[in-house]
Parts: sequence; C-alpha cells; structure tokens
Amino acid sequence: MIRTATPADVPVIHALVRDLAAYEKAPEEARATEEQLREALFGERPAAFAHIAQDDATGEAVGFALWFLNFSTWRGVHGIYLEDLYVRPEARGAGHGRALLTELARICVERGYERMEWSVLDWNEPSIHFYEALGARPQDEWTVYRLTDDALTTLGAA
Repeated sequence: MIRTATPADVPVIHALVRDLAAYEKAPEEARATEEQLREALFGERPAAFAHIAQDDATGEAVGFALWFLNFSTWRGVHGIYLEDLYVRPEARGAGHGRALLTELARICVERGYERMEWSVLDWNEPSIHFYEALGARPQDEWTVYRLTDDALTTLGAA
C-alpha cells in the first residue's frame, strides 16, 4: 500500500533517509534532523512531499519516496524531481518501489506534469536495471554539478 506521508511519519522517514545514506556508502552525509524534515514536508510552506510504502500484512513502513516540484522551461510545466526512493532490503522484490514510482507517475499525469526525474549512483546496478525495466532512460549528455559547504559559502559571499 502506498499512502501520502503525514507528520506522524517523520521519525520513520528520518530513519529511512539514514538507511538510504548507509546503503549509498555515505552515512555521514545524512545530517538532516527530524525537525528539518518536519518543516520541509509539513511546515507553513512545504518544500517537499513524501509517500510511504507499507507492508500489506503488517502495516509497517518499508519504504518511501521524497520528492519536490521542478520546472521545465522547454516544456513550460512542472515536473517531479524524485530526491529519494528507498525500500528496506528485506522488503525488496515485493513491488513497493514500483508502487511508489507508479503513484508519482499518476500524480504527474493527473496534474499535467510532463517529466519525472531522479539521479542514481552509477554503481547501483540493481536500481539502474529496475528503472530501465520501467522505461526510464539515462540522460547521458548531462553531468550533475553541486555546490556545497565551503564552495557554496564562498560563492554566496562574493
């Protein structure tokens, strides 16, 4: 079962984010607090949205998708940028990841959004195969750039 996250889900979303960071071999990078997630997802002006995948038998949260709106100047409409998609290892293969992506695709279609995009680590072959089986294609011509920490501070102070 896939459902929209509620404020009561913040602790489990936080735990799943940390699990994802460990899976991606970067646990020290996951510095977001529960309070930050609560504000981003449920504050006065939400910046992001989340869906929870629950085990049908137990009702336990076994995965999540966290996303936000982007905008295509070429298409002239919003799209969804999927920041995180994660299903706990013991729950993989039961359709939770596909169900989360299906829900986000449904939202895109319903709202007239023409793109759903995300990044995947180049070593994550299981995820790459999963995404390609759904019809997603890599954007080989593009390289993701990121400014953080000192470089961001330095540029912002210029």
